[in-house]
Amino acid sequence: MSIEIAFIPKAEQHSQYDWVDISCAGVRVGKARCTRDGAVFTIFSINIYPEWAGHGYGREFVDYCKIHYDVIIADRVRQTAIGFWEAVGFRDNKDGNWVYRRAGAA
Repeated sequence: MSIEIAFIPKAEQHSQYDWVDISCAGVRVGKARCTRDGAVFTIFSINIYPEWAGHGYGREFVDYCKIHYDVIIADRVRQTAIGFWEAVGFRDNKDGNWVYRRAGAA
């Protein structure tokens, strides 16, 4: 399994967020709402469509982010999602956010 990540330019969507299409084999399986600020990437939501849920696409998207950004913030994590963020290596920031820092990142 390998996903394709496509950032939709803010100018095309009239949004303050960076929207990301998540696809596999040319089929859109979900989307994410994020912001990019240099080496810091904030994820506000990952929405894998119900028919594609449970196939690892959310985890693969986070793995992609870990390769491309030094610090990733999962913004205001819901109680039901804490297990996911723990499983992909994020730590509780004690402010409702969960954070991943690449080794050596500030």
